[in-house]
Amino acid sequence: MTQREVDTVFEDSPERLFGVGPGFSLAAVDPASTRGFGGRKSDGKEVLSARSPRLAELQERLFAEGRAGRRRSLLLVLEGMDTSGKGGIVRHVVSAVGIQGVQLASFGPPTAAEERHDFLWRVERQLPRPGMIGCFDRSHYEDVLIHRVHGWADERELERRYSAIQDFESRLHENGTQVVKVMLHISKAEQLRRLSARLDDPTKHWKYDPGDVDERRRWDDYMAAYEAALVRTSAAYAPWYVVPADSKWYSRLVVQHLMLDALERMDPQWPPASFDVEAEKRRLAES
Repeated sequence: MTQREVDTVFEDSPERLFGVGPGFSLAAVDPASTRGFGGRKSDGKEVLSARSPRLAELQERLFAEGRAGRRRSLLLVLEGMDTSGKGGIVRHVVSAVGIQGVQLASFGPPTAAEERHDFLWRVERQLPRPGMIGCFDRSHYEDVLIHRVHGWADERELERRYSAIQDFESRLHENGTQVVKVMLHISKAEQLRRLSARLDDPTKHWKYDPGDVDERRRWDDYMAAYEAALVRTSAAYAPWYVVPADSKWYSRLVVQHLMLDALERMDPQWPPASFDVEAEKRRLAES
């Protein structure tokens, strides 16, 4: 592919292609689609590789800004049903940048110590530092998704949590953290295929969790919970994007596209030297 083809790989903006806005319906999103991208799988992999250096450069600029005292960061929130590809995004997209500038976190069931605090307490402790890209492989949204599906929180408590999340993400934005939230939308049939593949391969048994079958039986409840959370908490300062995830290569390409778009808008700059460059050149030559 030419550089121009790489630069213009998607036919429209991420907001128009994947953003959650008024009238959004999760059922209207086809998990098997590759909308906005006219190429094949091989083209998608080529673009992913070709764009990685640009992502790495922007990440390094952001990191340099942070070292120079600027307090900006990027937070990527990944949500989705089991096997939707969150781990693959971390390995193939996020980890393609300089690892020194990345903070990874995942939120499972809260510990006894964490349960003594409000649900956002443990999340605040994992926020990216200035200059860093943070990635949540599962996040604070587990505390509205799972709790709604299993009935562990009533509507009044869920509403309180939605509002708390909105306030929390608004503060992040005001303090210089760009928040990008992605739901990897996989179909029930594709999840069955991926879970079956894990059972068929002894080297993947460690990735299989019998509890996933129990959660599959609540599929429709989860879809309703996701739609409620997406609609309730998508905002200009912390938008939700729903990414079709039946094709792993496509979802990775889209998430990379979303990260690039966010970083390009942030436009991090190399900080100027805090010393006399020419004087240091002379001192170095004389040393």
